[in-house]
Amino acid sequence: MSENFNQSHSLNSKIFDLVVIGGGINGTGIARDAAGRGLSVCLIEQNDLANFTSSSSTKLIHGGLRYLEYYEFRLVRESLIEREILLKLAPHIIWPLNFVLPHHKDLRPIWMIQLGLFLYDHLGGRKILPASKKVDLTNTIFGNALKSSFTKGFTYSDCWVDDARLVILNALDAYNKGAIIKTRTLCTKAERIHNNWSITLKDKLTQEYYTIKAKILINATGPWVTDFIENKANIKSDYHLRLTKGSHIIVPKLYDGQHAYILQNKDKRIVFTIPYEQNYTLIGTTDISVNKETLGQANVSQEEINYLCHIVSSYFKKVISADDVKWHYSGIRPLYDDAHKNASAVTRDYVLHLDNYHNLPLLSIFGGKITTYRKLSEHVMEKLKPFFPNLKSNWTAKSILPGGDIKEQNISKFFKKLSNDFLWLPESLIHRYARTYGTLTYQLLNNVSSIHDMGINLGDDLYTIEIDYLIKHEWAQTSEDILWRRTKLGLHINQKTKEKLDDYLKQKLN
Repeated sequence: MSENFNQSHSLNSKIFDLVVIGGGINGTGIARDAAGRGLSVCLIEQNDLANFTSSSSTKLIHGGLRYLEYYEFRLVRESLIEREILLKLAPHIIWPLNFVLPHHKDLRPIWMIQLGLFLYDHLGGRKILPASKKVDLTNTIFGNALKSSFTKGFTYSDCWVDDARLVILNALDAYNKGAIIKTRTLCTKAERIHNNWSITLKDKLTQEYYTIKAKILINATGPWVTDFIENKANIKSDYHLRLTKGSHIIVPKLYDGQHAYILQNKDKRIVFTIPYEQNYTLIGTTDISVNKETLGQANVSQEEINYLCHIVSSYFKKVISADDVKWHYSGIRPLYDDAHKNASAVTRDYVLHLDNYHNLPLLSIFGGKITTYRKLSEHVMEKLKPFFPNLKSNWTAKSILPGGDIKEQNISKFFKKLSNDFLWLPESLIHRYARTYGTLTYQLLNNVSSIHDMGINLGDDLYTIEIDYLIKHEWAQTSEDILWRRTKLGLHINQKTKEKLDDYLKQKLN
Protein backbone atom coordinates (compact mmCIF):
# COMPACT_ATOMS: atom_id res chain seq x y z
CA MET A 1 0.00 0.00 0.00
CA SER A 2 2.90 2.36 0.63
CA GLU A 3 3.28 2.84 -3.13
CA ASN A 4 0.33 5.25 -2.91
CA PHE A 5 2.67 7.83 -1.42
CA ASN A 6 4.86 7.97 -4.52
CA GLN A 7 2.54 7.69 -7.49
CA SER A 8 1.73 11.35 -8.16
CA HIS A 9 3.15 11.44 -11.69
CA SER A 10 1.29 8.31 -12.81
CA LEU A 11 -2.02 9.94 -11.87
CA ASN A 12 -1.63 12.88 -14.27
CA SER A 13 -2.82 11.00 -17.35
CA LYS A 14 -5.70 9.13 -15.73
CA ILE A 15 -9.30 10.39 -15.75
CA PHE A 16 -11.12 9.11 -12.68
CA ASP A 17 -14.83 8.52 -12.60
CA LEU A 18 -14.87 10.04 -9.13
CA VAL A 19 -12.48 12.14 -7.11
CA VAL A 20 -13.52 12.43 -3.46
CA ILE A 21 -12.11 15.31 -1.43
CA GLY A 22 -12.15 14.52 2.29
CA GLY A 23 -10.94 11.49 4.22
CA GLY A 24 -13.49 11.42 7.02
CA ILE A 25 -16.28 8.91 7.45
CA ASN A 26 -18.43 10.28 4.61
CA GLY A 27 -15.55 10.54 2.15
CA THR A 28 -14.17 7.07 2.81
CA GLY A 29 -17.69 5.58 2.86
CA ILE A 30 -18.45 7.09 -0.56
CA ALA A 31 -15.09 5.95 -1.94
CA ARG A 32 -15.74 2.40 -0.72
CA ASP A 33 -19.27 2.26 -2.13
CA ALA A 34 -18.23 3.69 -5.50
CA ALA A 35 -15.16 1.47 -5.88
CA GLY A 36 -17.29 -1.58 -5.07
CA ARG A 37 -19.59 -0.66 -7.96
CA GLY A 38 -16.69 -0.67 -10.41
CA LEU A 39 -16.01 3.06 -10.63
CA SER A 40 -12.45 4.39 -10.70
CA VAL A 41 -11.97 6.42 -7.53
CA CYS A 42 -9.31 8.65 -6.02
CA LEU A 43 -9.72 9.94 -2.47
CA ILE A 44 -7.81 13.03 -1.33
CA GLU A 45 -7.24 13.93 2.33
CA GLN A 46 -5.31 17.04 3.41
CA ASN A 47 -3.99 15.44 6.62
CA ASP A 48 -4.50 11.97 8.09
CA LEU A 49 -7.65 9.92 7.63
CA ALA A 50 -10.22 10.74 10.33
CA ASN A 51 -7.97 13.60 11.39
CA PHE A 52 -10.73 15.94 12.51
CA THR A 53 -14.48 15.46 13.08
CA SER A 54 -14.56 11.72 12.41
CA SER A 55 -12.19 10.92 15.28
CA SER A 56 -13.77 13.42 17.66
CA SER A 57 -17.24 11.96 18.11
CA THR A 58 -18.86 10.49 21.22
CA LYS A 59 -18.03 7.04 19.75
CA LEU A 60 -21.66 5.99 19.37
CA ILE A 61 -23.68 4.29 16.65
CA HIS A 62 -27.11 5.38 17.81
CA GLY A 63 -30.58 6.36 16.70
CA GLY A 64 -30.45 9.69 18.48
CA LEU A 65 -33.04 9.39 21.22
CA ARG A 66 -33.17 13.13 21.88
CA TYR A 67 -33.79 13.90 18.17
CA LEU A 68 -37.35 12.64 18.70
CA GLU A 69 -38.08 15.84 20.62
CA TYR A 70 -37.33 17.77 17.44
CA TYR A 71 -39.55 15.48 15.30
CA GLU A 72 -36.59 14.07 13.36
CA PHE A 73 -38.48 10.81 12.80
CA ARG A 74 -36.96 9.97 9.40
CA LEU A 75 -33.43 10.51 10.65
CA VAL A 76 -34.05 8.47 13.81
CA ARG A 77 -35.61 5.62 11.83
CA GLU A 78 -32.74 5.54 9.34
CA SER A 79 -30.20 5.67 12.18
CA LEU A 80 -31.88 2.83 14.08
CA ILE A 81 -31.88 0.63 10.99
CA GLU A 82 -28.23 1.46 10.28
CA ARG A 83 -27.30 0.68 13.88
CA GLU A 84 -28.02 -3.03 13.44
CA ILE A 85 -26.56 -3.21 9.92
CA LEU A 86 -23.23 -1.75 11.06
CA LEU A 87 -23.14 -4.01 14.11
CA LYS A 88 -22.97 -6.99 11.74
CA LEU A 89 -20.40 -5.42 9.43
CA ALA A 90 -17.70 -4.67 12.01
CA PRO A 91 -18.29 -6.58 15.27
CA HIS A 92 -14.68 -6.08 16.36
CA ILE A 93 -14.99 -2.28 16.56
CA ILE A 94 -18.77 -1.93 17.08
CA TRP A 95 -20.63 -3.60 19.91
CA PRO A 96 -23.87 -3.24 21.88
CA LEU A 97 -23.90 -0.87 24.83
CA ASN A 98 -26.56 -0.72 27.53
CA PHE A 99 -27.62 2.82 28.49
CA VAL A 100 -29.14 3.83 31.82
CA LEU A 101 -31.34 6.93 31.86
CA PRO A 102 -31.91 8.07 35.47
CA HIS A 103 -35.20 9.90 35.86
CA HIS A 104 -34.73 13.50 36.98
CA LYS A 105 -38.03 14.63 38.55
CA ASP A 106 -37.43 18.29 37.66
CA LEU A 107 -36.87 17.65 33.94
CA ARG A 108 -38.74 15.46 31.44
CA PRO A 109 -41.76 13.65 32.91
CA ILE A 110 -41.80 9.84 33.01
CA TRP A 111 -44.61 9.57 30.46
CA MET A 112 -42.57 11.56 27.92
CA ILE A 113 -39.53 9.33 28.39
CA GLN A 114 -41.66 6.18 28.10
CA LEU A 115 -43.24 7.46 24.89
CA GLY A 116 -39.85 8.33 23.44
CA LEU A 117 -38.41 4.92 24.29
CA PHE A 118 -41.48 3.17 22.84
CA LEU A 119 -40.90 4.97 19.54
CA TYR A 120 -37.18 4.23 19.78
CA ASP A 121 -37.91 0.51 20.17
CA HIS A 122 -40.27 0.33 17.21
CA LEU A 123 -39.26 2.92 14.58
CA GLY A 124 -36.30 0.98 13.21
CA GLY A 125 -37.47 -2.64 13.17
CA ARG A 126 -35.14 -3.65 16.00
CA LYS A 127 -34.03 -7.31 15.80
CA ILE A 128 -30.72 -7.74 17.64
CA LEU A 129 -30.63 -5.22 20.46
CA PRO A 130 -32.88 -5.65 23.51
CA ALA A 131 -35.92 -3.43 24.09
CA SER A 132 -35.99 -0.64 26.65
CA LYS A 133 -37.39 -1.20 30.11
CA LYS A 134 -38.12 0.63 33.32
CA VAL A 135 -35.69 -0.14 36.19
CA ASP A 136 -35.46 0.38 39.93
CA LEU A 137 -32.14 2.11 40.62
CA THR A 138 -32.05 1.40 44.34
CA ASN A 139 -29.52 -1.26 45.38
CA THR A 140 -28.64 -2.26 41.81
CA ILE A 141 -25.46 -2.03 39.76
CA PHE A 142 -27.20 0.67 37.71
CA GLY A 143 -27.87 2.83 40.75
CA ASN A 144 -24.93 2.12 43.05
CA ALA A 145 -22.81 4.97 41.69
CA LEU A 146 -25.68 7.48 41.55
CA LYS A 147 -26.88 9.82 44.25
CA SER A 148 -29.68 8.39 46.38
CA SER A 149 -32.22 10.86 44.97
CA PHE A 150 -32.23 8.92 41.70
CA THR A 151 -34.46 5.91 42.40
CA LYS A 152 -36.17 5.31 39.04
CA GLY A 153 -34.84 5.03 35.56
CA PHE A 154 -34.87 3.28 32.21
CA THR A 155 -32.47 1.17 30.19
CA TYR A 156 -32.16 0.90 26.42
CA SER A 157 -29.49 -0.20 23.96
CA ASP A 158 -27.37 1.47 21.30
CA CYS A 159 -23.85 0.69 20.06
CA TRP A 160 -20.31 1.85 20.75
CA VAL A 161 -17.85 2.38 17.88
CA ASP A 162 -14.17 3.10 17.45
CA ASP A 163 -14.90 6.02 15.13
CA ALA A 164 -11.41 6.54 13.70
CA ARG A 165 -10.97 2.86 12.94
CA LEU A 166 -14.33 2.79 11.17
CA VAL A 167 -12.91 5.41 8.81
CA ILE A 168 -9.70 3.42 8.31
CA LEU A 169 -11.63 0.23 7.52
CA ASN A 170 -13.74 1.99 4.90
CA ALA A 171 -10.61 3.43 3.30
CA LEU A 172 -8.94 0.03 3.41
CA ASP A 173 -11.91 -1.66 1.74
CA ALA A 174 -12.03 1.09 -0.88
CA TYR A 175 -8.32 0.52 -1.54
CA ASN A 176 -8.84 -3.24 -1.78
CA LYS A 177 -11.49 -2.58 -4.43
CA GLY A 178 -9.19 -0.42 -6.52
CA ALA A 179 -9.46 3.10 -5.11
CA ILE A 180 -6.40 5.33 -4.82
CA ILE A 181 -6.04 6.85 -1.34
CA LYS A 182 -3.87 9.95 -1.06
CA THR A 183 -3.34 11.32 2.44
CA ARG A 184 -1.48 14.49 3.41
CA THR A 185 -2.44 15.90 0.04
CA LEU A 186 -4.04 19.33 -0.23
CA CYS A 187 -6.48 20.28 -2.97
CA THR A 188 -5.54 23.85 -3.91
CA LYS A 189 -7.88 24.32 -6.87
CA ALA A 190 -10.70 22.53 -8.69
CA GLU A 191 -11.97 23.83 -12.03
CA ARG A 192 -14.06 22.65 -14.95
CA ILE A 193 -11.80 22.50 -18.01
CA HIS A 194 -13.12 21.13 -21.30
CA ASN A 195 -14.84 17.82 -20.51
CA ASN A 196 -13.40 17.10 -17.06
CA TRP A 197 -12.70 18.44 -13.62
CA SER A 198 -9.06 19.50 -13.30
CA ILE A 199 -7.95 19.20 -9.68
CA THR A 200 -4.65 20.71 -8.53
CA LEU A 201 -3.05 18.93 -5.60
CA LYS A 202 -0.11 19.60 -3.32
CA ASP A 203 1.73 16.70 -1.71
CA LYS A 204 2.44 18.07 1.76
CA LEU A 205 5.34 15.67 2.33
CA THR A 206 7.28 16.47 -0.87
CA GLN A 207 5.79 19.97 -1.53
CA GLU A 208 5.13 18.76 -5.10
CA TYR A 209 2.17 20.13 -7.10
CA TYR A 210 0.38 18.01 -9.69
CA THR A 211 -3.01 17.74 -11.38
CA ILE A 212 -5.53 14.93 -11.66
CA LYS A 213 -8.75 14.76 -13.70
CA ALA A 214 -12.22 13.47 -12.89
CA LYS A 215 -15.66 13.16 -14.45
CA ILE A 216 -17.33 13.91 -11.12
CA LEU A 217 -16.05 15.69 -8.01
CA ILE A 218 -17.32 14.83 -4.52
CA ASN A 219 -16.95 17.48 -1.83
CA ALA A 220 -16.91 15.53 1.45
CA THR A 221 -14.79 18.03 3.34
CA GLY A 222 -17.08 18.26 6.35
CA PRO A 223 -16.57 21.61 8.13
CA TRP A 224 -14.75 22.92 5.03
CA VAL A 225 -17.58 22.13 2.58
CA THR A 226 -18.64 25.72 1.84
CA ASP A 227 -15.04 26.93 1.91
CA PHE A 228 -14.19 24.32 -0.73
CA ILE A 229 -17.09 25.35 -2.97
CA GLU A 230 -16.35 29.06 -2.78
CA ASN A 231 -12.55 29.19 -2.51
CA LYS A 232 -11.32 26.04 -4.29
CA ALA A 233 -14.03 25.56 -6.93
CA ASN A 234 -14.89 29.30 -7.16
CA ILE A 235 -18.64 28.66 -7.12
CA LYS A 236 -21.22 30.57 -5.09
CA SER A 237 -22.75 28.32 -2.43
CA ASP A 238 -26.53 28.42 -1.89
CA TYR A 239 -26.28 26.18 1.17
CA HIS A 240 -24.77 27.01 4.53
CA LEU A 241 -23.30 25.21 7.52
CA ARG A 242 -23.85 25.67 11.22
CA LEU A 243 -20.56 24.81 12.90
CA THR A 244 -20.80 23.53 16.47
CA LYS A 245 -18.03 22.39 18.76
CA GLY A 246 -18.45 19.15 20.66
CA SER A 247 -15.94 18.53 23.46
CA HIS A 248 -15.28 15.42 25.53
CA ILE A 249 -13.23 14.61 28.62
CA ILE A 250 -11.70 11.34 29.82
CA VAL A 251 -11.50 10.65 33.57
CA PRO A 252 -10.55 7.58 35.65
CA LYS A 253 -13.37 5.01 35.72
CA LEU A 254 -16.38 6.44 37.57
CA TYR A 255 -18.24 3.19 38.23
CA ASP A 256 -18.16 -0.57 37.87
CA GLY A 257 -19.95 -2.28 35.01
CA GLN A 258 -19.98 -1.98 31.23
CA HIS A 259 -23.09 0.18 30.97
CA ALA A 260 -23.29 3.85 29.98
CA TYR A 261 -25.42 6.65 31.40
CA ILE A 262 -27.41 9.30 29.58
CA LEU A 263 -27.79 12.34 31.83
CA GLN A 264 -30.42 15.03 31.29
CA ASN A 265 -29.62 18.65 31.99
CA LYS A 266 -31.63 21.81 32.56
CA ASP A 267 -30.45 23.34 29.27
CA LYS A 268 -32.18 20.41 27.48
CA ARG A 269 -28.86 18.92 26.42
CA ILE A 270 -27.84 15.44 27.42
CA VAL A 271 -24.41 14.16 28.47
CA PHE A 272 -23.18 10.59 28.13
CA THR A 273 -20.79 8.74 30.43
CA ILE A 274 -19.33 5.75 28.62
CA PRO A 275 -16.91 2.97 29.72
CA TYR A 276 -13.70 3.66 27.82
CA GLU A 277 -10.41 1.81 27.36
CA GLN A 278 -10.90 -0.46 30.40
CA ASN A 279 -9.84 2.01 33.08
CA TYR A 280 -11.56 5.23 32.03
CA THR A 281 -14.90 6.93 31.53
CA LEU A 282 -15.61 9.07 28.47
CA ILE A 283 -17.86 12.06 29.16
CA GLY A 284 -19.49 14.26 26.52
CA THR A 285 -20.55 16.23 24.77
CA THR A 286 -20.93 20.00 24.66
CA ASP A 287 -22.66 21.80 21.81
CA ILE A 288 -21.35 25.32 21.18
CA SER A 289 -21.77 27.38 18.02
CA VAL A 290 -18.41 28.45 16.58
CA ASN A 291 -17.17 30.29 13.50
CA LYS A 292 -15.05 29.00 10.64
CA GLU A 293 -11.87 30.46 12.13
CA THR A 294 -11.84 27.47 14.52
CA LEU A 295 -11.54 24.92 11.69
CA GLY A 296 -8.67 22.52 12.24
CA GLN A 297 -7.95 23.81 15.73
CA ALA A 298 -10.88 22.95 17.97
CA ASN A 299 -9.82 23.09 21.61
CA VAL A 300 -11.64 22.16 24.80
CA SER A 301 -12.22 25.24 26.92
CA GLN A 302 -12.05 25.37 30.70
CA GLU A 303 -15.72 26.38 30.67
CA GLU A 304 -16.64 23.18 28.81
CA ILE A 305 -14.63 21.03 31.20
CA ASN A 306 -16.38 22.65 34.16
CA TYR A 307 -19.77 22.19 32.46
CA LEU A 308 -19.26 18.45 31.95
CA CYS A 309 -17.84 17.95 35.44
CA HIS A 310 -20.77 19.82 36.98
CA ILE A 311 -23.40 17.69 35.21
CA VAL A 312 -21.70 14.42 36.11
CA SER A 313 -21.20 15.51 39.72
CA SER A 314 -24.90 16.39 40.01
CA TYR A 315 -25.80 12.74 39.26
CA PHE A 316 -22.95 10.66 40.70
CA LYS A 317 -21.84 10.22 44.29
CA LYS A 318 -18.29 10.81 43.12
CA VAL A 319 -17.62 14.51 42.53
CA ILE A 320 -15.20 15.22 39.69
CA SER A 321 -13.33 18.36 38.70
CA ALA A 322 -10.86 19.51 36.05
CA ASP A 323 -8.07 17.92 38.09
CA ASP A 324 -9.50 14.47 37.28
CA VAL A 325 -9.32 14.93 33.51
CA LYS A 326 -6.64 12.69 31.97
CA TRP A 327 -7.29 13.60 28.35
CA HIS A 328 -9.74 15.64 26.33
CA TYR A 329 -10.62 16.20 22.70
CA SER A 330 -12.90 18.41 20.68
CA GLY A 331 -14.31 18.33 17.16
CA ILE A 332 -16.26 20.64 14.87
CA ARG A 333 -19.58 19.26 13.65
CA PRO A 334 -20.59 20.51 10.19
CA LEU A 335 -24.38 20.71 10.65
CA TYR A 336 -26.68 21.75 7.84
CA ASP A 337 -27.98 25.22 8.74
CA ASP A 338 -31.76 24.92 9.11
CA ALA A 339 -32.07 28.34 10.82
CA HIS A 340 -32.60 27.03 14.38
CA LYS A 341 -31.33 29.47 17.00
CA ASN A 342 -30.45 26.73 19.48
CA ALA A 343 -27.33 24.77 18.42
CA SER A 344 -28.69 21.63 20.11
CA ALA A 345 -31.83 21.80 17.97
CA VAL A 346 -30.03 22.08 14.62
CA THR A 347 -30.76 19.04 12.47
CA ARG A 348 -28.25 16.18 12.37
CA ASP A 349 -29.66 15.12 9.01
CA TYR A 350 -27.67 15.54 5.82
CA VAL A 351 -28.32 17.37 2.57
CA LEU A 352 -26.75 16.45 -0.77
CA HIS A 353 -26.33 19.33 -3.22
CA LEU A 354 -25.60 18.56 -6.88
CA ASP A 355 -24.19 21.33 -9.05
CA ASN A 356 -24.23 20.00 -12.62
CA TYR A 357 -22.97 22.99 -14.56
CA HIS A 358 -21.83 21.96 -18.08
CA ASN A 359 -22.62 18.33 -17.21
CA LEU A 360 -19.61 18.22 -14.87
CA PRO A 361 -21.14 17.44 -11.48
CA LEU A 362 -19.92 18.70 -8.13
CA LEU A 363 -21.72 16.88 -5.33
CA SER A 364 -21.36 18.46 -1.87
CA ILE A 365 -22.36 16.87 1.43
CA PHE A 366 -23.81 19.15 4.11
CA GLY A 367 -24.22 17.70 7.59
CA GLY A 368 -24.58 14.05 8.49
CA LYS A 369 -23.45 11.85 11.36
CA ILE A 370 -21.30 8.78 11.73
CA THR A 371 -24.27 6.41 12.20
CA THR A 372 -25.74 7.20 8.79
CA TYR A 373 -22.55 7.38 6.74
CA ARG A 374 -23.26 4.12 4.85
CA LYS A 375 -26.80 5.16 3.91
CA LEU A 376 -25.53 8.60 2.92
CA SER A 377 -23.06 6.89 0.57
CA GLU A 378 -25.92 4.95 -1.04
CA HIS A 379 -27.86 8.19 -1.52
CA VAL A 380 -24.81 9.73 -3.18
CA MET A 381 -24.69 6.81 -5.60
CA GLU A 382 -28.40 7.30 -6.37
CA LYS A 383 -27.68 10.93 -7.22
CA LEU A 384 -24.87 9.87 -9.55
CA LYS A 385 -26.67 7.03 -11.33
CA PRO A 386 -27.84 9.24 -14.25
CA PHE A 387 -24.18 9.81 -15.07
CA PHE A 388 -23.31 6.11 -14.89
CA PRO A 389 -26.30 4.25 -16.42
CA ASN A 390 -24.69 0.85 -15.87
CA LEU A 391 -23.87 1.50 -12.22
CA LYS A 392 -24.09 -1.64 -10.09
CA SER A 393 -26.76 -1.88 -7.40
CA ASN A 394 -26.44 -1.28 -3.65
CA TRP A 395 -24.05 -3.73 -2.00
CA THR A 396 -22.57 -2.37 1.25
CA ALA A 397 -25.36 -3.45 3.64
CA LYS A 398 -24.17 -7.05 3.61
CA SER A 399 -20.47 -6.67 2.89
CA ILE A 400 -18.30 -7.16 5.99
CA LEU A 401 -15.67 -4.52 6.63
CA PRO A 402 -12.02 -5.65 6.80
CA GLY A 403 -11.35 -7.62 9.98
CA GLY A 404 -15.04 -8.09 10.71
CA ASP A 405 -15.47 -11.61 9.34
CA ILE A 406 -15.75 -13.07 12.83
CA LYS A 407 -17.79 -16.26 13.02
CA GLU A 408 -21.32 -15.54 14.26
CA GLN A 409 -20.07 -12.06 15.24
CA ASN A 410 -19.04 -13.73 18.50
CA ILE A 411 -16.10 -11.75 19.83
CA SER A 412 -15.66 -13.96 22.91
CA LYS A 413 -15.11 -17.06 20.77
CA PHE A 414 -12.76 -15.03 18.59
CA PHE A 415 -10.68 -14.09 21.65
CA LYS A 416 -10.35 -17.80 22.46
CA LYS A 417 -9.41 -18.70 18.89
CA LEU A 418 -6.67 -16.06 18.82
CA SER A 419 -5.41 -17.25 22.21
CA ASN A 420 -5.18 -20.83 20.92
CA ASP A 421 -3.52 -19.80 17.66
CA PHE A 422 -0.97 -17.52 19.38
CA LEU A 423 -0.33 -19.21 22.72
CA TRP A 424 2.84 -17.17 23.26
CA LEU A 425 1.05 -13.81 22.95
CA PRO A 426 0.12 -12.02 26.23
CA GLU A 427 -3.63 -11.96 26.90
CA SER A 428 -3.64 -8.16 27.01
CA LEU A 429 -2.30 -8.04 23.44
CA ILE A 430 -4.76 -10.71 22.29
CA HIS A 431 -7.64 -8.54 23.45
CA ARG A 432 -6.18 -5.31 22.06
CA TYR A 433 -5.39 -6.81 18.66
CA ALA A 434 -8.80 -8.49 18.45
CA ARG A 435 -10.65 -5.27 19.25
CA THR A 436 -8.44 -3.18 16.96
CA TYR A 437 -7.79 -5.42 13.96
CA GLY A 438 -10.28 -8.28 14.21
CA THR A 439 -9.32 -11.04 11.77
CA LEU A 440 -6.68 -8.72 10.27
CA THR A 441 -4.65 -9.80 13.32
CA TYR A 442 -3.65 -12.81 11.23
CA GLN A 443 -2.22 -10.48 8.59
CA LEU A 444 -0.45 -8.43 11.26
CA LEU A 445 1.12 -11.59 12.74
CA ASN A 446 1.79 -13.35 9.45
CA ASN A 447 4.89 -15.59 9.69
CA VAL A 448 5.27 -14.74 13.38
CA SER A 449 5.70 -17.73 15.69
CA SER A 450 7.08 -16.19 18.87
CA ILE A 451 7.29 -12.91 20.74
CA HIS A 452 10.87 -12.58 19.46
CA ASP A 453 9.58 -12.35 15.87
CA MET A 454 7.60 -9.18 16.60
CA GLY A 455 10.53 -6.81 16.37
CA ILE A 456 11.58 -4.33 19.02
CA ASN A 457 9.38 -3.73 22.04
CA LEU A 458 9.44 0.06 22.33
CA GLY A 459 7.76 -0.25 25.72
CA ASP A 460 4.22 -0.92 26.96
CA ASP A 461 3.93 -3.87 24.55
CA LEU A 462 4.16 -1.66 21.47
CA TYR A 463 6.18 -3.76 19.00
CA THR A 464 7.70 -2.53 15.76
CA ILE A 465 5.82 -5.21 13.79
CA GLU A 466 2.59 -3.33 14.55
CA ILE A 467 4.08 0.03 13.61
CA ASP A 468 5.38 -1.38 10.31
CA TYR A 469 1.95 -2.85 9.62
CA LEU A 470 0.22 0.49 10.23
CA ILE A 471 2.66 2.33 7.97
CA LYS A 472 2.37 -0.20 5.16
CA HIS A 473 -1.35 -0.99 5.28
CA GLU A 474 -3.11 1.88 7.07
CA TRP A 475 -1.43 5.11 5.88
CA ALA A 476 0.05 5.92 9.32
CA GLN A 477 2.91 8.43 9.27
CA THR A 478 3.17 10.02 12.71
CA SER A 479 2.99 9.07 16.37
CA GLU A 480 -0.37 10.82 16.62
CA ASP A 481 -1.73 8.72 13.74
CA ILE A 482 -0.71 5.56 15.58
CA LEU A 483 -1.42 6.47 19.21
CA TRP A 484 -4.75 8.25 18.81
CA ARG A 485 -6.42 7.23 15.55
CA ARG A 486 -5.20 3.72 14.60
CA THR A 487 -5.19 2.80 18.30
CA LYS A 488 -5.89 4.54 21.63
CA LEU A 489 -2.46 3.68 23.03
CA GLY A 490 -1.89 7.34 23.79
CA LEU A 491 -3.89 6.82 26.97
CA HIS A 492 -1.78 3.89 28.08
CA ILE A 493 1.87 4.40 27.19
CA ASN A 494 4.48 6.45 29.03
CA GLN A 495 6.54 9.32 27.66
CA LYS A 496 9.63 7.17 27.14
CA THR A 497 7.71 4.80 24.87
CA LYS A 498 6.37 7.72 22.86
CA GLU A 499 9.86 9.13 22.41
CA LYS A 500 11.09 5.74 21.18
CA LEU A 501 8.16 5.61 18.74
CA ASP A 502 9.05 9.09 17.43
CA ASP A 503 12.67 8.01 16.91
CA TYR A 504 11.62 4.79 15.16
CA LEU A 505 9.30 6.65 12.77
CA LYS A 506 12.05 9.12 11.89
CA GLN A 507 14.38 6.26 10.98
CA LYS A 508 11.68 4.35 9.15
CA LEU A 509 10.20 7.15 7.04
CA ASN A 510 13.18 9.41 6.32
